[in-house]
Amino acid sequence: MDLQISGKKALVMSSSRGLGAGIAFYLAQEGVDVLLTGRDENNLEAVTFKINSQNAGKASYVVADLAANESVNILIDAVAAKLGGADIFIGNTGGPPPGRMIDADTSKLSTYFEVMVTRIAKLAATLSVEMKSNGWGRILTIGSSGVVQPIPNLAISNMVRSALVGWSKSLSNDLAAEGITVNMLIPGRIHTKRIDEIDQAVAKQSDKSVEDVRIESRKTIPVGRYGAVDEFAATAAFLCSGPAAYITGTVIRCDGGMIKAV
Repeated sequence: MDLQISGKKALVMSSSRGLGAGIAFYLAQEGVDVLLTGRDENNLEAVTFKINSQNAGKASYVVADLAANESVNILIDAVAAKLGGADIFIGNTGGPPPGRMIDADTSKLSTYFEVMVTRIAKLAATLSVEMKSNGWGRILTIGSSGVVQPIPNLAISNMVRSALVGWSKSLSNDLAAEGITVNMLIPGRIHTKRIDEIDQAVAKQSDKSVEDVRIESRKTIPVGRYGAVDEFAATAAFLCSGPAAYITGTVIRCDGGMIKAV
């Protein structure tokens, strides 16, 4: 299938590793010029080099931390300087620390909301101006299974990321007639270094082997395995494609059937 996005330009947030890097790779394979972001310049350099070695879409990067007040301006300036605008915006962020809601430090909730919701909304609002003038755009937010089925011990993430669902749906209604789609893509257990770190932490806590933890985890997934980053990235790329023009305002799962909620 021709995704009809060759020559488009994309800002991919938190793309120095994991799901963000995977999406950037996949978009570039389709001929999209991508701007990577993150805090780790060494990782950004490595991913950028690898993408540019594919001889497809070009990659560049900007070091930016959404926790910094000036991050939105840094990113918008970088989009203008390195891409000349963005047709595609992938809103992807890290998450808050684990814990129960009853134990949460409520004085920090506004900070998490600012970083994970407000700054993503500001970036989308700014980038959508040019998308509207072009009559074409794709805004895709990477969420969490916790917005559908709350994840134990990740209470703050469940709360804050759920706000993005309402924002995404509302924005989709505002922009649908402008040729811009707005969707959310939520992962199940996609095999990244972060998942390895989580499995190792669970193994240490429970005094089990990492493999035993993975066996138990796979039992909760109807497909019977962790997802591959490429599978998740392919789903993201399709939602950013030309043929996906009639898909907007949705929350799409790429989870192997793991989420039990309907």
